[in-house]
Amino acid sequence: MKYLHTMIRVRDLDASLKFFRDGLGLVETRRKENDKGRFTLVFLAARESPDAEIELTYNWPDADGKTEDYGSARNFGHLAFRVADIYATCAHLQAMGVTINRPPRDGHMAFVRSPDSISIELLQDGHLPPQEPWASMPNTGTW
Repeated sequence: MKYLHTMIRVRDLDASLKFFRDGLGLVETRRKENDKGRFTLVFLAARESPDAEIELTYNWPDADGKTEDYGSARNFGHLAFRVADIYATCAHLQAMGVTINRPPRDGHMAFVRSPDSISIELLQDGHLPPQEPWASMPNTGTW
C-alpha cells in the first residue's frame, strides 16, 4: 500500500493557494479543470516529500453564484508539516495575516488554520529553545 494524498474541499481556491503555496511553501505538482463536473483539482506537495500530496478540490459556484458550505471542518482533524524553523514559519504566516491559534511556546509545535478552517500542525525539525513573543503568547480560537 502506498499513501497518495489528502483531499480538502476549499471555498476560495486563490486564498487556499496563497496559504499553502506562499505561506507554507508547498509547490503545485499538477492541476485538473473539469468543465463537465464543474470543479478544479490542484495538487500540492512539500519539496522534501513530493509523493505526499494535498489535493485542493474547488467546486465551482452554481448558476446563481452559490457555493457549497463545508461547515467548520473540525471533523477532518489536521494536516502536519515538519518545518526547519517554527518561529520563522509562524512569523511569516502571521505577517500574511494568518492567526497563530496555538503558538510555538515550546519551540516544537504550533497550530494555524487554512482559509477553509483546516487545522494545520507545524512541527519543528528537532527542538528550539522557547523564544518571545511566542513563549508567552496565549492560544487564540480553536485549533
